Amino acid sequence: MTELAQIIIADAKSSIAGINTSQLRNKTILITGASGLVGTYLLAGLANIPQKNRPKKIYAVCQSELEKHWKEIADNIHATILRGDLCDDLFADNLPKSDMIIHASGYGQPGKFMIDPIKTIKLNTAVTLRLFEKLKLKGKFLFVSSSEVYSGLVNPPYKENQIGTTNTNHPRSCYIEAKRCGEAIVFSSRSIGIDAKSVRLSLAYGPGTKIDDRRVLNSFIRRALVGEKIEMMDNGEALRTYCYITDATQMMWNILVHGKEDIYNVGGTSRTTIAKLAELIGKIVKVPVLI
Repeated sequence: MTELAQIIIADAKSSIAGINTSQLRNKTILITGASGLVGTYLLAGLANIPQKNRPKKIYAVCQSELEKHWKEIADNIHATILRGDLCDDLFADNLPKSDMIIHASGYGQPGKFMIDPIKTIKLNTAVTLRLFEKLKLKGKFLFVSSSEVYSGLVNPPYKENQIGTTNTNHPRSCYIEAKRCGEAIVFSSRSIGIDAKSVRLSLAYGPGTKIDDRRVLNSFIRRALVGEKIEMMDNGEALRTYCYITDATQMMWNILVHGKEDIYNVGGTSRTTIAKLAELIGKIVKVPVLI
């Protein structure tokens, strides 16, 4: 097994701490977006639960090219890999019925989700509706939304009873409005007895991030390692709150298994400026930071 796969599996042990894993025993679990950072850690968390509580079947749904360390993690838990496009009705129709579904599919990077806005909308709306058809009676469903739904608000932190103020012609509206609609679908499903919740994920990071991830933290790390310096585009005064991926996925498992509310924020608590983030990475990698 590659070093990265070992690191992620060991790291993900804390993601199932405090979770009543007996509720996963003999269950069929389906995770969409399984090759992304969130999906990878959800799978790796399953590698750390006691053998007696292991799910009966794990389905990992993904579309992108599969990296070696990810395949090793999937093999470790004997996951069945279902590779295809969820927006393809034929592929979606053939997904297996499952006791637990975590819908984490779709890009969180603006540079990617804005390339095909119609698909971004469909992934979070029509596909969400289709996945409910794959949920077994008395099953559990978790929709991974985004803190982007708070866009337009000021003075964070924001509470779950708040929502953003951006218009439908906002440059990121395909993502923001799709997530909002996905949450509405999840909430509506509760009226017919489906145990479904939404989590508004904010800026998770950790090992296994893809090299082409252009979000600022990962971009700084890449610049430090490849370019041997971090050159800022501005003075870096914007504030960010990051959440380590094991903390994020622990919250998600907890919400899926034990949660009672409709919507949960999943994010960190510390706040830092972009400039301080760059300086910290520069210090660790020992490269200059140019602001």
